[in-house]
Amino acid sequence: MTSPVRADLLSDTLTKPTPAMREAMAAAEVGDDVYGEDPSINALENRVAELLGHEAGLYTPTGSMANQLGLRLHVRPGEEMICDSLAHVVRAELGAAAVFSGISSRTWVSQRGLLDPQQPIDLMITGAGAYQVNTALVVLENTHNFGGGTVQPLEAIRAVRAATREVHVSMHLDGARLWNAHVATGIPLADYAQEFDTVSVCLSKGLGAPVGSVLVGARDAIDEARIWRKRYGGGMRQAGILAAGGLYAVEHHLERLADDHARARRAAVAFAEVAPGSIDPTSVETNILVMDVSVAGWASAALVAAALEEGVRFYAVGAKAVRLVWHLDVDDAGTDHAIDVVTRLLRSGPTS
Repeated sequence: MTSPVRADLLSDTLTKPTPAMREAMAAAEVGDDVYGEDPSINALENRVAELLGHEAGLYTPTGSMANQLGLRLHVRPGEEMICDSLAHVVRAELGAAAVFSGISSRTWVSQRGLLDPQQPIDLMITGAGAYQVNTALVVLENTHNFGGGTVQPLEAIRAVRAATREVHVSMHLDGARLWNAHVATGIPLADYAQEFDTVSVCLSKGLGAPVGSVLVGARDAIDEARIWRKRYGGGMRQAGILAAGGLYAVEHHLERLADDHARARRAAVAFAEVAPGSIDPTSVETNILVMDVSVAGWASAALVAAALEEGVRFYAVGAKAVRLVWHLDVDDAGTDHAIDVVTRLLRSGPTS
């Protein structure tokens, strides 16, 4: 019989609003956001734009919508975006760029999602006329989800930005977990964000808000994105109740992300000790841990099932690897339980 889940490490999207966040949401001033009259949404958009050093922001129901609006702004139908092969925009958004915007895409292969600036620079094609698809946009992801919470080096980002400026190619950042990159490195959010024409950031992952992301950019770009948001069915009315949770998260839950990072690293050290070669603890920079369990004789699905039997839930990312994600609803006790269960399973190996 499966035990109750005591450490739910499936994703940082599982977080639930704290009591204080619920109070802020209950007390939120609201209005009709389609008319720009919801004060709580306006406050959130302005605050996030300020933090990221951009002119304006747009609240969206999901991170995928924020990304897709960003892509739509920069790429005309038949043009291409380029990104790495593990990027969320091509791996986890169900082909939305092609379906909704007629955008073609090409990818480069990275290790752990880590940016080598020469790869997008070499992949870009511009001025091809009627002979090849022209690159209109480079998309980067920071931190990198499927890479294992990888933080992109700022100097590498700047190298790509310098190259794209020369050939008039735009840049979009999928910054769903940009908060984690900031906390891990101490680099200001705006230092990262100013290298991009548009940036999306998520409120419903590690920050713990129940719903929403924000897209930031130049004011005229955000005005256009607001029109496309309505076309895509994302126009919201009194959604300030939701936005208030996001604003509370930005103001109160940002620095505590360091706790998630520390717990993930502690687990990585423990796992590496019992299963050498499964993970390099120094590669765990933020709240995501991706581990090769085949070195301990496990198939990923089998280890996931065995751990769930003992109250630890996480995710298989292929036949050999698993992903564990820390967030504000997994404390030290939950982390200790996860470490105890997973290290024992890694040590013993599969039973059949």
